[in-house]
Amino acid sequence: MMTLDKFEEATEAVKKVILKTDLVYSDYFSESTGNKVYLKPENMQFTGAYKVRGAYYKISTLSQEERDKGLITASAGNHAQGVAYAAKLYNAKATIVMPTTTPLIKVNRTKSYGANVVLHGDVYDEAYKHACELAKENGYTFIHPFDDEVVATGQGTIAMEIFKELPTVDIILVPIGGGGLAAGVSTLAKLLNPKIKVIGVEPLGANCMQESLKAGHVVTLPAVDTIADGTAVKTPGSTIFSYIQENIDEVITVEDHELIVSFLDMIENHKMVVENSGLLTVAALKHLDCKDKKVVSILSGGNMDVITVSSIVQHGLLQRGRIFTVSVQLPDRPGELVRVADIIAKLQGNIIRLDHNQFISTNRNSAVELCITMEAYGHEHKDTIVKALRDHGYDAKVVQPKNLYQ
Repeated sequence: MMTLDKFEEATEAVKKVILKTDLVYSDYFSESTGNKVYLKPENMQFTGAYKVRGAYYKISTLSQEERDKGLITASAGNHAQGVAYAAKLYNAKATIVMPTTTPLIKVNRTKSYGANVVLHGDVYDEAYKHACELAKENGYTFIHPFDDEVVATGQGTIAMEIFKELPTVDIILVPIGGGGLAAGVSTLAKLLNPKIKVIGVEPLGANCMQESLKAGHVVTLPAVDTIADGTAVKTPGSTIFSYIQENIDEVITVEDHELIVSFLDMIENHKMVVENSGLLTVAALKHLDCKDKKVVSILSGGNMDVITVSSIVQHGLLQRGRIFTVSVQLPDRPGELVRVADIIAKLQGNIIRLDHNQFISTNRNSAVELCITMEAYGHEHKDTIVKALRDHGYDAKVVQPKNLYQ
């Protein structure tokens, strides 16, 4: 059972391995939502995520014999690093099974802690099945990433820290993948204040907990499809499910495009890199139907490889109209390019790329295609530039841009 005594024990234990992640008050999100928004930056942990809490506490409760057998787990990345790091502190051998789609930074950092990494399957559930097989074959001690009361108790220490800093918190937003973090945080939060509201947040393409709560029992999704790889789980935990049923007040789902915009918001307003799963609670802020409440968003992790970051930034700028590409057909004669560039310059558009296609038509004097990628202040500014080009006789069309980094 997850009891107050166990949470207090876990809080003392994890102090040995965690960094202090004080709440960050967000002027930007507070103003945009009408609530007092605080961020719990677990992305700043040494391993880049909150998972080290549950992993370390679980391993600390094992017997020496259990640790000597070797440890094994399955993880999309953050729990992997938590187990690998904690195992290293206890001089225990660790094997980590990760999906083949796991970002490279998570794989390399897990290896850097001395763990043996096995890549298997496309999603967590496939990696988990393989890890169970390896545990049985080799007699390893399995450390479940979420469906374990002890692990969940370790994760719940986040709530203890939130209450110590902000005793009058009204709402806690917590990401949900398999449910361990949500179970731990919500259970302790309700023990400390039964009136508090704890809201779980899932990606729409992997809403296994939401569907399970609707059904009244654990269900398995046929597939998952989300950029939030850390929460791409088809089946939530059955052991911790009753805690979720009792203590989570509701589940909000967010779409991938909302995570992309939230990434830009965090970079521009808080100078923090937060991975897509950690951004779930940020995207959920706009879905809250309340005002003047003290809201804490748990940022669960920040492990993103540079390629993913560049892709997210590019898509975010496109979504906000900050970068766009317009296709213009014009006669292939001297001066036309200068004329088009002058129209854009007078409206403060900043050209960052030109693609000139002379073979759009067999009659080059009739038309060649000019694709112009430029920076703008937003959608209104973008529309103004496109209209100006059309007013000057150009058939301007907004098109899908090429990769900006090619």
